Order: sequence, then C-alpha cells, then structure tokens
Amino acid sequence: MNSLTVRVARWSARHPWRAIVGWLVFVVLCLEAGSAVGINSAKTADYRVGEAGRAETLAAEAQLERRSAEQVLISSRSGGALDQDAARAAAEDLTDRMRRLPEVAGVADPLLSGDRRTLMVEVALKGEERDAKDKVDALLAQTAAVQKSHPGLLLEETGSPSVSKGVDQQRSDDLALSEAITLPVTLVTLLVVFGSVTMAGVPLLLALSSIAAAVGLSMVVSHVSPDAGVGTNVILMIGLAVGVDYTLFHLKREREERARSGGRLSSEALVELAAATSGRAVVVSGFAVVASTATLYLASDVIFSSLATGTIVVVLVAVASSLTALPALLVKLGRRAERRASRRAELGKPVRRVRGQGGGRMWDALLQPAARHPLATLCVSVMALLALVLPLAGLKITEMSRDTHSREIPAMRVYDRLNAAFPEQRVTHQVVVRAGASRSAEVTAALRQVVRRAEADPLFTGASRIRTSADERTSTLELKVPYLGNSEEAYDSLDRLRDDFLPATVGRISGAEYGVSGDVARYADYPAHQNGKLPLVLGALLLVTFAMTVYAFRSVVLGLLGVALNLLSAAAALGLLVLVFQGTWAEGLLGFESTGSIGSRVPLFLFVILFGLSMDYQVFVVSRIREAALAGVPTRQAVLEGIRSSASVVTSAAVVMTTVFATFVFLHIIEMKQIGFVLAAAVLIDAFVVRVMVLPAAMLLLGESTWWPSRAVRRALAGLEKSPSSRPAVDVR
Repeated sequence: MNSLTVRVARWSARHPWRAIVGWLVFVVLCLEAGSAVGINSAKTADYRVGEAGRAETLAAEAQLERRSAEQVLISSRSGGALDQDAARAAAEDLTDRMRRLPEVAGVADPLLSGDRRTLMVEVALKGEERDAKDKVDALLAQTAAVQKSHPGLLLEETGSPSVSKGVDQQRSDDLALSEAITLPVTLVTLLVVFGSVTMAGVPLLLALSSIAAAVGLSMVVSHVSPDAGVGTNVILMIGLAVGVDYTLFHLKREREERARSGGRLSSEALVELAAATSGRAVVVSGFAVVASTATLYLASDVIFSSLATGTIVVVLVAVASSLTALPALLVKLGRRAERRASRRAELGKPVRRVRGQGGGRMWDALLQPAARHPLATLCVSVMALLALVLPLAGLKITEMSRDTHSREIPAMRVYDRLNAAFPEQRVTHQVVVRAGASRSAEVTAALRQVVRRAEADPLFTGASRIRTSADERTSTLELKVPYLGNSEEAYDSLDRLRDDFLPATVGRISGAEYGVSGDVARYADYPAHQNGKLPLVLGALLLVTFAMTVYAFRSVVLGLLGVALNLLSAAAALGLLVLVFQGTWAEGLLGFESTGSIGSRVPLFLFVILFGLSMDYQVFVVSRIREAALAGVPTRQAVLEGIRSSASVVTSAAVVMTTVFATFVFLHIIEMKQIGFVLAAAVLIDAFVVRVMVLPAAMLLLGESTWWPSRAVRRALAGLEKSPSSRPAVDVR
C-alpha cells in the first residue's frame, strides 16, 4: 500500500479538485504545445528503403529525381470523336496557365492517345514529393478555369498528388464515420456494465481527454521522430481502446471493493485499494504495451516508427489519467453517492445496491470445461486455434499500391481512364547510375545498350529518356512499361532490368553504382525490407513479452506460457485474415475488392500491437489469480475464482476494443480494413478462447508449478497449511 501507484492515487484522492484541474491543465498545455511547434511530417527521403531508395538518393543528389506530376485529360464531353483543333486550343490555354503557377516546374507537350480520342497534358511540380498533394488545389483551379472556357470539352485531372489528396480526404471522412459509430456503442456497453450514465461517462471522457493530450504531445515528439501521416489514426484507434480499458479495470475494482465493504470504508480508502490492485495492473500492462510497441523502431521504417510513437504516447497518457484524474473523479462521485445513500437512509428508503463482482451463471458454464476436463479443453482449444493458423501457409504479402485505392476517389476514376487511353504510360522504371565524370560516355553507351535490349522485349514499350547531371557523374534512364503497377508483368520487367539488363551492361563498368527506382521498385522493395527486419522485431518482441511477464508475476513458467499464448492468438487471427481477405467470398459482406494478398505492414503491426494489448487481459486476469494465491487460496481455486471474478470486466473491455477496431472495417482503404478486422478478431479470440479456455486449462494442469521460481505463493500456501483456520472463504463453483 506504499507503492508509487498507491501514493499518486492517494494524493489525488485527498486533493480531488487539484488533481482534476491539474489534469485539464495538462491536456490544454499538450494541445497548446503541439499547436505552437506544429507537426514535423516525414520527408520523401525518410521513406526510402532497399535498392529503390538507394537509387532515389543517387538521383536526388544529382538533382535528377523524378518530379511529382499531374495529368490533365482532354476529351469530348459527348464521348464521341475529339475535335482536334478545339482540344489543341484548350491544351495551349491550360499550358499557359500552368506555367505561370509558382508550384509548377514544367509542362510537357500535349500527347494524343492511340485512338485519337484523348489529349493529355502532363504538369510537373516543384519541391518534395510528399508535399505535392498540398499544391494540387492551385492546379485544379486552373483546370476548372480552362474547362469553363471550353464547355464543349471534358477536362479531368489525375496524378499521384491528386490521388494522395483524395486518399487523405477519404481517410478523414472514414475516421469521422468510425468515431460516430464507436462512441455511442462504447457508451451503451459501459451503460450495461455500470447501469449509470455518470459512471459510464467517466471512462469515455478520460479516454477522449487522453487522446486530445496525446495528439498534442505527438506533434511535439514528431520533431524527434517524424510523423508519416498515420500518427493521429493510431492515436484514435489505440487511445480509445486502452483509455476505456484502463479506466474500466480501475473503476470496476473500486466498485467491487465498495460492494464488499458495505459502506464501512471511505471513498479515499476504496480508491487506494483499487490503486494497489487494478492500478498496478494498469501500470504493468501499460508499460508492456509501450515496451512491445517500441520494438517497431527496429523495423527501420518511418511508417512503423510513426505508428510506434503514436501508440506509446497515447498509452502513457492513458496510464497517467488512470492514476491521477480517475482517483479524483472516483472520490468525488463516491462522496456524492455516500451523501445520496445517507439521505435515502434518513428518509427510510432502501439503499441502492452497488454492483460488485462480475461472474454469474454464464461464466460458471463457460469455465466448466476447463475446470472439469482441463487436458481435453486445452487440446481441443489449441487444435481449433491451430486450424485457424493453417491458412497462413498461403500468406502473400504485397505493398498496397495506388491501383488498390477506392474508385470512389474522383482522381482514381480519371487514373483508370488515363491507363486505358495511354497504356504505354502506365509504369516508368528509372535506372540511376553514378560513376566518375571521366566515365560519362561509357555510362551513356551502356544505358543505350539497355534501351536496345528493352526495345526487343515485349515487357517494355521502347520509349526511353537518358539524362546526365551537370557534373557528368550521374546518369538516369527512364523506361516505360505498358502494364499496371500491381501486375505480374510489371514485376517481371523490374526483375528483367535488375537481374539481366543492368548486370550485363552498366554492371561491367568498374566502380559504378547503379539501381532501379520507380513505383514498381518501391512496391517490390518494401515487403522485402520488412521481411528482412521481421526476425529481429519478432525476436525482440518475444523477449520483451517474456521479460515483462516474468517481472509482473515473478514466474518464468508464466512468462513462457504468455509468449506461447500470444503467438497462438496472433497467428490464429492472421490466419483468419488470410482466409477472409485473400479470397473473394467475403467481398460483398465486408465491402472490399480482394487483391489476393495482405498489406505488407499488417502482419508485423498485428503481432506487435496484439502482444501489447494481450498483456491487458493477461496482467489483469493473472493478477487476480495471483492475488488469491498469495492470500493462501489453493492454485486450482485461485485460477477459477480469479477468472470468474474478472469475467465481466474482461468481457466489457473486449467488447469495447472489438467495437473500436471493427469500425475500421467500414473504411475504404484496404490496408486499414485488414488492420481493423484482424485486431477485432484477435481481441475476441484472446478474450473468449485463450483467457477462458486455454489459460485456465493450462494453469490448472501446471498447478503450483505455474508460479516457479517465485517463492511467495509457496510461502503463502505453507503458512495456510500451518494455520488451516485462516483459510479464506472462496466461492468456487
């Protein structure tokens, strides 16, 4: 009762208004600090990985990098034959307007499609590739102005910048929809748990305030670890889930102690008791999530680093709110409840019963298999989970490209028409070669050999362009491919370049550095980069999970058991994801078009986040079991009673988390759909199969060896044997 957790809660309980006002001030300061410093967004260079990244760096250093570009299509409004003269006039008007914009680096000559029905004008933008989407509005305004001047024609604009802008807008709209679904469902769930609007509102309000503070802090932290544009998304998703859960764990324990005390303990004392038990569990599980998530930094990827930073910040803030603002709120609400009970007693009215421990007949029934037949329950449950793991054998990981975006984005529909009208423009590979200036002629000759090979290969269109830097040390070659970026032919053309054409030409130039970049090269190199980092991240994750579990419970056996259960749970959820999203049978049900693959970021993100979130249930449930065992309750009784007493709060937490994650299935972005689905499935599997079937069955079979090498439980049981009359009465069904 003298731990730091209890001391902080005790101070908050004794000075509730100071704690509440202090928390509000903290939230406001975080937001103000974030607004003052702004967000430091990741730059194009931060995303570079693999050979494509090295080639892009070489080109950028020589100022030969490919610029972001927008394409404007000019066609007949009626869909018929194109009036060539009118189209040329519109193209000249558009070119003149675009060249006057400060954002524009250059405008290419108009290009007529093979069927002579579409004229294309390509506009290159200045500056960073990642900043290009912020400059699109100026270009769209000029396109709209030309459209107004030529009403008989149809002008449509697309390109990577406008597609990115459309994706961002769609993501923003999707998140608003997700929040509109999540908040009321979460509130209803909490109302069912507590039967009180006030008590249900406490977890939700604290979670939202934690999210607000975390958003502000993440903007400050972005100046150390750049934000890749996903930080706010993960803060909303993880923040609401853990924010409600941590408050729920603490709140339920306070209610249990209040029901058990029968009014004999003050609100301050009840808060301290809750802090000593559930408060410690919240701190341990919070730091477990932080430690697990920190392993994402080992992936050496700006997106994973951004995900890790957002998760760590919001989890730490949620833990802080549960230790400071929550005890103060509980004391204020507790005192009000005590006054209300006193007035009812004075009026002779019956005092309302406080809802106490969870459990009940449903959980008695669910625990019966593990209690009566632990070995059979363990075998059947593990076999069922392993059956879900089987689809993992067919896992196909790819980088989700521009071609996978929703066609509800206007720029994507124009992009499809661009690809149909100009198939030779679909994909561009950029070969970058750096050598001494004295070898410039030799490099150019080698690149021309590459061009000749490409002209004879049906995977390429034959269109090419060679450029050389001012210092003659770097040269680039652009080759066109008439296939979509996510097609097998596009990847084959990349392999042909890297494995055949280049080694036989520029590869023979002594001291030359070379590589291939472009969209397809990025799509190929990113999964390869992740696969290379996967063993390191997973190894660190397993080690961290084991260490945190051993620290929490002083048991090596529980540490090994926790790692095994987390692996089984995550693998089963990932297998279910493969079964659903790599096939086509669930497309209509979940509203997606299967790419036949899983997003390259999903598996690693799943394992890391799930390992952390699983510690919520692991720590809370096993803490209740260990608490009973330390009180002298035999391990069998402690296991069953610990799980039964924590049943309702674990169920409520799982429902809240599942609701939060499941709303992401309604999003349009396929990778976000997959992440939402797999996390929701993983939470349900973990809460209702692993913690109800597998964990109790395994602990019952292990018996007292569960706690090895800790001597605390053995001393407690030894003391009980010497003084059997002191055994606590425990209702175990």
